[in-house]
Amino acid sequence: MSEAGNIQEISLETVMGDRFGRYSKSIIQERALPDIRDGLKPVQRRILFAMFKDGNTYDKAFRKSAKSVGNVMGNFHPHGDSSIYEALVRMSQDWKLRAPLIEMHGNNGSIDNDPPAAMRYTEARLSKLAGEMLRDLDKDTVEMVLNFDDTEYEPTVLPAHFPNLLVNGSTGISAGYATEIPPHNLGEVIDALVYLLAHPKATLDELMDFVKGPDFPTGGIVQGIDGIRSAYEDGRGRIVVRAKTEIKPLKAGKSQIEISEIPYEVNKAALVKKIDEIRLNKDVAGIAEVRDESDHDGLSIVIELGKDANAQGILAYLFKKTDLQITYNFNMVAIHNQRPERIGLKTALSAFLEHQIEIITKRTEFDLAKAQDRQHIVAGLIKAMSILDQVIATIRASEDRKSAKQNLMDQYDFSEAQAEAIVTMQLYRLTNTDVTQLQKEFDDLNQKIAQYNLILSDPKELRKVLRNELKAIRKEYATDRMTDIEDEVQELKIDQTVTVVDEDVMLLVSKSGYVKRSSIRSYTASGDENGLREDDEIVFVDRVNTLQHVFMFTDRGNVVYRPVHEIAEVRWKEAGEHLSQTITGLNPDELIIAVKVVQDVDQLDGEWVVATSDGLIKRTKFNDLAPKSTYRKKPTPFIKLKSDSAYVVDTMWFDETKVAQYEVVLTSYQANGLRYALDEVPVSGARTAGVKAMALSSEEDMITGLALNDTQQPIAIALMTNRGAFKWMSIDELPTTSRARKGVAVMRELKRDSHRVVAMLGLDAKQPSPVTVLTSSDKVFDINPLDHPKSQRYSNGSFVIDTQKDGVPVAMHKYQVQVVTS
Repeated sequence: MSEAGNIQEISLETVMGDRFGRYSKSIIQERALPDIRDGLKPVQRRILFAMFKDGNTYDKAFRKSAKSVGNVMGNFHPHGDSSIYEALVRMSQDWKLRAPLIEMHGNNGSIDNDPPAAMRYTEARLSKLAGEMLRDLDKDTVEMVLNFDDTEYEPTVLPAHFPNLLVNGSTGISAGYATEIPPHNLGEVIDALVYLLAHPKATLDELMDFVKGPDFPTGGIVQGIDGIRSAYEDGRGRIVVRAKTEIKPLKAGKSQIEISEIPYEVNKAALVKKIDEIRLNKDVAGIAEVRDESDHDGLSIVIELGKDANAQGILAYLFKKTDLQITYNFNMVAIHNQRPERIGLKTALSAFLEHQIEIITKRTEFDLAKAQDRQHIVAGLIKAMSILDQVIATIRASEDRKSAKQNLMDQYDFSEAQAEAIVTMQLYRLTNTDVTQLQKEFDDLNQKIAQYNLILSDPKELRKVLRNELKAIRKEYATDRMTDIEDEVQELKIDQTVTVVDEDVMLLVSKSGYVKRSSIRSYTASGDENGLREDDEIVFVDRVNTLQHVFMFTDRGNVVYRPVHEIAEVRWKEAGEHLSQTITGLNPDELIIAVKVVQDVDQLDGEWVVATSDGLIKRTKFNDLAPKSTYRKKPTPFIKLKSDSAYVVDTMWFDETKVAQYEVVLTSYQANGLRYALDEVPVSGARTAGVKAMALSSEEDMITGLALNDTQQPIAIALMTNRGAFKWMSIDELPTTSRARKGVAVMRELKRDSHRVVAMLGLDAKQPSPVTVLTSSDKVFDINPLDHPKSQRYSNGSFVIDTQKDGVPVAMHKYQVQVVTS
């Protein structure tokens, strides 16, 4: 066939799908996930096997790590030496593994996340417990396959005589799968295995009488028995892990918090730095000094407190704000029957027992065959001893070794193996003593063969062998539990009096971006003066508490977060602080369009609906806008604008549990109105652009108003036009249709100089609040809708502003009523 005949036309989607599928299968099975039987990933298994094959065991001298890494890379694992060395080092770190499989001399890293020394400096060998993983490997117990270049054989799984998957846990990320299995106590897991061996139908509750929960090598306290039970049931669960702490009194009314154990996989140095930053930033009042006093005797972090400091309040704050307390999420995924599977406790234990039964069966078959072969040889030697003279005569009469063997087989009915043993036997063994030894060996082999046959024929006997082996490992290697288990997760309530003075203040946010808080006294004494420029206007003014939090939304799709107590306190007659003084990345002309004050920043309930001038809309969960650590300097985007000319028309908060009773109301510049169900708008992330909100009439058209209609309490809508006309009408004037349509006309089209809608507001249908209109000449007009009759959809309203004299209307908002503070 010609070369042209081999060319195939295949779509890119097919090729990509096929290749990525193969790649995913490879990294799932051959890289990132552990095997349920031995709890090892391929790189870990290859490291242990290569070191074992090289004789680098616990009872021999240490060898350079570089040599072990080189053996693994050259013979079994053709990947980077750094990844192999990292895996080797991790298996030696007693703050990562509950039962380390590697012993190392030299710097193997630290709990402070210090890197280990280069592999040319460190030395390593297998730990004694790792020997249990590899014991019986030479007895045909596991499948051996060719390595990557078909020069050597390597095991697909290790015999693993102890439950490594649960004892040391595992963590890894692959394509579409991740695993997070915490370490457990070896003694507890073996007790559960012994019980399950005797009671195959044991319930999860019965197994949890033995396996109480994770046992982290760094100790600590685990809270949440429900999360543990959930994880052991289906492989998913959530627990809280917190440090072990103690408050100790000192002289002169002082005290200190002593931390002796920290949560699993927390970087100690980073934790100490974070606590010290809290001290330096004075986020908490009362921390005098933070010291890391850890040494060879163990971990110790001391937080010295000032006189009369609220030690319990400070500790609760540190639990909440630092890694002194973390959330650990179980995701127990392992390779089971050649495929990734999320497993529970019983599945993990049962799979290990099945593996051990298979290992003991194969080992016994191997030992039986070996014993039978040896007994056959011994029987031949005993027989030869009984007719020694004839045997010697036959051998002497033979021409060579080959003919001697043949003659023995022909004349005395020896097998080939027996004849080989006879002709290679040394002369010193032709003694009465040796005959006695042979007979004793024959009898011993008889007993062994009987025992092996019993194990292979009687499942009870096999389970007895397994049980005895498990108990022997428990006796040799079990250690006391390091992590305490508490049934309930303690709710952390931060006494914010340790961080903020609890008081009511007046808060003002202006459209141009000025923010301030003032005392009630200063506000009351200032009368009508608010310190703002004439061309600025108030977006939010109200009495708030210093323990509350403020979210300020801009027309360029950014949200700025501030705790109330962090907002600059000034006199009410002063302008306050402009956001650009601390926030980088804001446009010079960026405007504040919405403000939301919340009680608890950790529970941001509800959603925001956002509409942009270029015709897009979206819903975003409030929780997605939770402040980052950089909130003091950078805003958080809440929508992605598709062009420089586009802007956010408005954004509104609503209770997502009531989304079914809300409707979106939109108006466009070219005087169209659209109304449809809010649940037609999909929820998307903070950095997305949204979906089409409304079909705009032309390139010059744009959305100019957004409102939410509560169908149980219908609103009215107020419209302001470019010609200075105002009208308000019932929401029923707009028919309910669906998203992305053009809508219907909300003003009567004129032959010349038609009205264009510059702003729209949703108002209370029965008691509409006054509205304030701002013109291009920076003039402000207050309009009471009740002074004007309700209009129909085709009405053009009433002229209320002389555009020639006072400028064109550019914005409209609800009138800010003077706040009563008494």
